[in-house]
Amino acid sequence: MTVIAKADACPALWQSLLNHVIGHLRDVGQHPSQTVVVLPYAQLLPLAQRYWGQCVPHGFVPHFETTRSWAGRLRPVVQVPDDWTGDSARDLMTARSLLGQAGLGRHLPLLLPLVLEAAAQLAPAAAAQAPSLRAAWLARGRALLDTENHHWLELEWTACRLALEWVAATTFETDVLWADAAPAATAALVVVRGARPDPLAQALLAHWGPLALELPLLPPAGPDQAAPFALRGHAALDAEDEALRAAACVLQHLQDGRSPVALVDNDRALTRRVTALLETAGVAVCDETGWTLSTTRSAAALVAFLRAAEWDAGADAVLDWLKHCPALPPGCVDALERWLRRRGGARWVPASANAAETPPAVKDVVARAEAWRAALQASRPLAQWLASLRSLLRDCGLWPVLQADAAGAELLRVLRLEDDADTEVQQWAGAGRALALADFVAWTRDVLEAQRFIPAHDATASVVVLPLAQTLGRPFAAAVVPGCDERRLQAAPEPAGPWTAAQRAALGLPTRESLAAALRLAWDSLRALPQVDVLWREADDGGEPLMPSALVQQWRLRGWLALAHDPLAQREVAPTPVLRPAPTAPGLLPERISASAYADLRHCPYRFFALRQLGLQEPEELEDTVEKRDFGSWLHAVLQHFHEGRQAQPLPRAAEVERAALDASAQAVTAALGLDRAGFVPFAAAWPQLREGYLRWLLDHESACGGRFVAAEQKRQVAWQQWQLSGTLDRMDEATRDGRTVGLLIDYKTESLKATRDRVRPGSEDLQLAFYAALVQGDPAFADRPVAAAYLNVGERGDTEWVEQEDVVASRDQLLAGLAHDLQRIQDGHALPALGEGPVCDHCAARGLCRKDAWA
Repeated sequence: MTVIAKADACPALWQSLLNHVIGHLRDVGQHPSQTVVVLPYAQLLPLAQRYWGQCVPHGFVPHFETTRSWAGRLRPVVQVPDDWTGDSARDLMTARSLLGQAGLGRHLPLLLPLVLEAAAQLAPAAAAQAPSLRAAWLARGRALLDTENHHWLELEWTACRLALEWVAATTFETDVLWADAAPAATAALVVVRGARPDPLAQALLAHWGPLALELPLLPPAGPDQAAPFALRGHAALDAEDEALRAAACVLQHLQDGRSPVALVDNDRALTRRVTALLETAGVAVCDETGWTLSTTRSAAALVAFLRAAEWDAGADAVLDWLKHCPALPPGCVDALERWLRRRGGARWVPASANAAETPPAVKDVVARAEAWRAALQASRPLAQWLASLRSLLRDCGLWPVLQADAAGAELLRVLRLEDDADTEVQQWAGAGRALALADFVAWTRDVLEAQRFIPAHDATASVVVLPLAQTLGRPFAAAVVPGCDERRLQAAPEPAGPWTAAQRAALGLPTRESLAAALRLAWDSLRALPQVDVLWREADDGGEPLMPSALVQQWRLRGWLALAHDPLAQREVAPTPVLRPAPTAPGLLPERISASAYADLRHCPYRFFALRQLGLQEPEELEDTVEKRDFGSWLHAVLQHFHEGRQAQPLPRAAEVERAALDASAQAVTAALGLDRAGFVPFAAAWPQLREGYLRWLLDHESACGGRFVAAEQKRQVAWQQWQLSGTLDRMDEATRDGRTVGLLIDYKTESLKATRDRVRPGSEDLQLAFYAALVQGDPAFADRPVAAAYLNVGERGDTEWVEQEDVVASRDQLLAGLAHDLQRIQDGHALPALGEGPVCDHCAARGLCRKDAWA
């Protein structure tokens, strides 16, 4: 056996490492076929085999493994139901069962995540103990937890104690490496240490004794300096600028022929933004870090299904789920949505679909939805939940969609929804306990949150997203490292978990010092790459200033890192202003004109064009939030109900009777409208003052001028020239002024008194009362009497004010003349431009259509 010769395709790091492996085999007199080389992470396995084959083309190859793959190659270890496995679906059930056995079920929502987190932190340290020594390790942990327990953290320490007992009693899959089978099949052991030492690999070194060798995964030592222009720094203004610069750096490396490029993931949100920019540019990206399974489209569809099955599901939740169901006929969900929006309210009330006027398509889809929801209501064990969910996913057509998607297939595997998984689930700890729907939904969400989805490896990708520690030993032509500010790349990372320094030392958990050393080793190893771009932002999203990481500043102090020019390419773009739209539509004038339609025309001609001539309208929101306008509609209905009741019984009544009648009207209207009582509380609290103020005004109105209620909420339509004027009159009264009977047109307002008074000031463009006067023009009830009009401001603080418009008849004549002029101009083909001025734009439904934000 000889030292390998230098090969052109083999980097110096791997040449040195493989030379040491062969030297060790020669020293201990062992054969490569009986040698295991343990690598720190799985991505190095194909590299090690390839480089060995290039450098030693003839001869045997050692077994290149990780500790997990090595254990899987040997005789498997059978785990019992209570063992910690690292599988979130199973461990969640086991932790629930253990908490119940410990009498801590009442603290389940608080303790469950704490126990799982602590167990995940302790498991690597426990697996690094030989099974015969694990009891002593447990005893040390118990002693430290008992002596350092604090009564104000009693629940937290209880979770840590339970997690310690759990992992100490576990038979790990890697325990086979401590058994006789491993030494019998392996004569020599080489452990390649990464940036952060693997506790199990370190323990196996001691277990193998002189037949084992540890090698660092580091490039050969060189001069304490960097090649000129090899390390470049980029100070970005903010997160978006940092993402753009990082993408530009990657593209520049690819254009210069440097491939593959490592994109280091220090900040997940930032990395996703950079990846999106690269994919937009047509660059193939392989993401080795993956993302949370719960954020995938398939998981969103499944969670929507479960949310819709809850007893208090809203209409939005049910609609969201039904839109994911391919088995439903085309168009039926759209019909259901239109029906729900017309009905109003955010609650899912399937019984309301039984009304005679409900479209048949809506009745059918509601019936199917209720059948699916009913199948997920009763409590049952986990295996039965999964069987029911599997059946329903097939029935609604979502099953083949999930199978065809990579993330969906992973979801089915993780949640044990595949057909052959029932037997496995029934053997889990706590699997026989009945779960309510809420418990099953919580279990599903926790599993999806804990699981990461890593897409299949793309060997042709020119950009690889990976953690900083996994750049060691990889033959990248360049690296781009964004997120190197003081917050995202801390020189001394905080260890996870509540463990004290003494507990970390005794249990073999990572310490702040070990994490800092591992980070510095991985950071400094970047200098071995041909080109490295380091990026940081100078300000966070909130404008808070940020400094570069201490690791970056150290490189700059040593003169290794120089600030580079902005990598973003500059180009001249010819200005192409977006002009204000000014359409003409003489043939689209509506036959009926209302006060609000004419107000739209006067506020903005384009608004009239979009909303009135084209008929575009915003869909109603599915929500139960009671807003100010809902209160106004409620008050209109209450006063109508109250006055029509008084009109039916015109006899004089005492103040207490009037108050009781008005309260009864309020209760009846609230029930009829189905308003959410919780959302209506702020307005209900103001009702007593409003009621008393209105009754005081009503008494004065009736006694001072003989006011008499005539009608409320009267819909009117009047022929005028070639159009129809239409509208709804809030209220019509009669009164006596100067010995004559006067017709009063009243419009209720619940706005501020100042806003109401501004409506009738000289020069105001308010036209509502004048339009009301036009609607009663020619009415027999007003033929021989003068007309007056006023706003009645019903204040929530108990003040009801009469705000009358002077000479409403003259205002009416001016309004009709202006309306005729404006409609004639539209018929003549004059443009309807977007004005883009005034507060009317703030809440205009046509704002996105006119693109005001693009030209303003």
